Amino acid sequence: MEMVKIIVFKLGEEEYALDIEFVQSIERIQPITRVPNAPSYVKGLMNLRGNVIPIIDLRKKLNIGETNFTDHTRIIISKYEDIELGFIVDQTSDVIDVSRDELEMELSGRMEFDAFGGIVNFSGRLIILLKMEELVKTEVK
Repeated sequence: MEMVKIIVFKLGEEEYALDIEFVQSIERIQPITRVPNAPSYVKGLMNLRGNVIPIIDLRKKLNIGETNFTDHTRIIISKYEDIELGFIVDQTSDVIDVSRDELEMELSGRMEFDAFGGIVNFSGRLIILLKMEELVKTEVK
């Protein structure tokens, strides 16, 4: 049985996850420098240990509002191919192992959401798995 390790985080009251193979670190909110004429979901740039990383408000990118920073707000530093990005999330909660059997890739009905990678039913929790390759694109449909 093939296992996948995912990092679970909250956006509002909902739980989402990313495959941990794309996650480099989880950071507290740090100063972010705004970038003129950037898409609205791009909060700006952050200097993290000498690397300049674009920071994305994941709630805004997914059209579910805008993140209000709290003590729980975190930035998930991710890397996909040569693209390094930080995603602002309301809070991180778990790193869990799920089997491919627990991962439902399709839902009944049609779902027009490119970044949807599946649903994990874990201990009665429904966790939406996001596809990193779609999140790094300039626009999510």
